[in-house]
Amino acid sequence: MADKSLQRILYVEDEPDIQAVARIALEAVGGFELHVCNSGQEALDAAPSFDPDLILLDVMMPGMDGPSTLSALRELPALSKTPVVFMTAKVQNAEVAHYRQLGAVDVIAKPFDPMTLSTTLHGIWKTYLDEARP
Repeated sequence: MADKSLQRILYVEDEPDIQAVARIALEAVGGFELHVCNSGQEALDAAPSFDPDLILLDVMMPGMDGPSTLSALRELPALSKTPVVFMTAKVQNAEVAHYRQLGAVDVIAKPFDPMTLSTTLHGIWKTYLDEARP
């Protein structure tokens, strides 16, 4: 795993405008293979067959929110250890600490910079791999 590169991202976001900006940022700028889901349930349905390296997950969504989606993803054996990064406008220290307690490896603040999003994810991925080493 130490040499695995970040390539496949499952992105869960209910806002079409944010999806569009992130798609450009991650596919065109970052060169990632991206699968976009509109809801937590759609992510649960798509994630096992897509087999993402990382899941980028909106916190506030109607129906199943980000934390609920993360909890449900963790119950799927193939995704129980897949790193999850939350994206949210709620980034007070206590909120970020709560997201990390839930199992997120990091939190990206909204609004995000589309030109640096892929670089940010590469940095998070490197830190994740470094921390996963024995």
